[in-house]
Amino acid sequence: MKKTLITILRNRNTSLEQYRQAADQLATVLAVESDGLVPKATFFVDTPITRTQGEGYTQKPVLVPILRSGLVLLPSFMRFHPGAGIGFIGTRRDEKTAIPQLYYTKLPPFSHDNPILLLDPMIATGGSAALAVQILKSAGAMEKQITLISFIASPEGIAHLKKECPELRVVVAQVDEGLNDQKWIIPGLGDFGDRYFGTL
Repeated sequence: MKKTLITILRNRNTSLEQYRQAADQLATVLAVESDGLVPKATFFVDTPITRTQGEGYTQKPVLVPILRSGLVLLPSFMRFHPGAGIGFIGTRRDEKTAIPQLYYTKLPPFSHDNPILLLDPMIATGGSAALAVQILKSAGAMEKQITLISFIASPEGIAHLKKECPELRVVVAQVDEGLNDQKWIIPGLGDFGDRYFGTL
């Protein structure tokens, strides 16, 4: 299913409606795949028939989309974690240098027990994600409690994150071939945010 949805996102002829639908479905797939990263415990519940053992979350996660494209993943993760704290980190990439710049931060309270799910659909150079991790660490997070969740990544971006954030966990649907001279992912899918929000 991931490959099918990514193919729809790659296709330059995909309509806005189809693009949004595929992105939302892929976000749901990743939300399900990421469930194992949220701590759980077993406990007993009473059914209408008898008592049985079940499982539930021990800590609420903190969801942190990187603006603006990370907002696309947020609704799917909120459906599975309706009580989660939600924060926002806004970065923009300098088109000449490809260096990310921070322009907004708003984070909820959290402890070292709360898993932090950092949401960003594209990992190109890895600079924006690495900057977001540093922001979270400066707010008191431990790197090992942060998981970055993404649709597509470049090998260069993954390597950069492993170097800068060695304890960061990464969940990605597809690792692509690499980056071109403009630091765009190849084959990629273009500018994800512009295509999703219709701002081409």
